[in-house]
Amino acid sequence: MNYGIYGLSMIPVRREPSEKSEMVTQILFGEHFEIITYLPGWLQVKLEFDGYEGWIDQKMATLVNPRIYEKLRKKSYAVTTDIFTLTPVGKEQHLMLVAGSTLPLWRPNLREFTLNEETMVMKGNVSFRKHKNIRQFMIAQAMKYFNAPYLWGGRTPFGIDCSGFTQIIYKTAGIPIPREAAQQVRLGTHLSFVEETLPGDLAFFDDDDGKITHVGMLWEKNKIIHASGKVRIDNVDQFGIFNIDTKRYTHHLRVMKRIL
Repeated sequence: MNYGIYGLSMIPVRREPSEKSEMVTQILFGEHFEIITYLPGWLQVKLEFDGYEGWIDQKMATLVNPRIYEKLRKKSYAVTTDIFTLTPVGKEQHLMLVAGSTLPLWRPNLREFTLNEETMVMKGNVSFRKHKNIRQFMIAQAMKYFNAPYLWGGRTPFGIDCSGFTQIIYKTAGIPIPREAAQQVRLGTHLSFVEETLPGDLAFFDDDDGKITHVGMLWEKNKIIHASGKVRIDNVDQFGIFNIDTKRYTHHLRVMKRIL
C-alpha cells in the first residue's frame, strides 16, 4: 500500500481521472491520503481525514513511506485558522496556506511542523487545543468566510460549498466530520425546534424527493450561516431558510442536529 501527502496550498480531487471531470472536493496542505489505484498520470486516493475518495493529478502528490504515514496518523497536528498565511520555505520562498490546512507533527512550543522530513515554522494563528468557548470560536471562524464565493467541491475561502464550509469550520475546532451533507446529517442529536439550537449546531435541508441537499450552521436565534451563491447569513425557522435579499424561502428544513 502506498501513501501520500499534499505540500502545496490546495489540489482539486476529481470524480474521474480527467481534467474535464468535475471537482468533488479539495485536498488542503498537509492532508494525507492512501493511494488506491494508479493510472497513467493519475492517482485514485482516499483521504485519511474524512475517508473521501477521488482522483488527483499524479504530479501534485508527494509520496510518503508507511512508517511516516503511521506517524502522521497518530501524532498531533494543528489547523490553520487565518484566511491565508504566508509560511517561509527556505530563504527566499513562501508557501500560502489557506484556513483549514493541516500542520503535521506539530510542536507547539517551537511553533514548528514537519512535512516530508522538512521542518517549517508557522507564524500565523493555529488551532490545536480544546477551546474554552468552542461555539464562540466556531462562529468567529465562520464569519471570516463571509462573502466567500460558492464553489462546488470547494473547501477554501476562495471558493467553498455548503458541506465544505461546515466541515472546515468543525475541523478548525478540532472536530472531524464527513465531507457531504448527506453524511453529516447522520451525526449528533436531533433537535425539535429552532429555539433549542445553539451557535454551531447544524441545520439540514432537503429537496422534493427528501434527499439532503444543503447544510448550514446556526448562529443567533433564527439566523444561519451557509454557502449558497456565497457564504451568507439568512433567517431560518421551522419552514426553512428565508433569504433576506429575495424575501422568499429557498431551502426546506429537514432536521437540526447537535454534534458538539
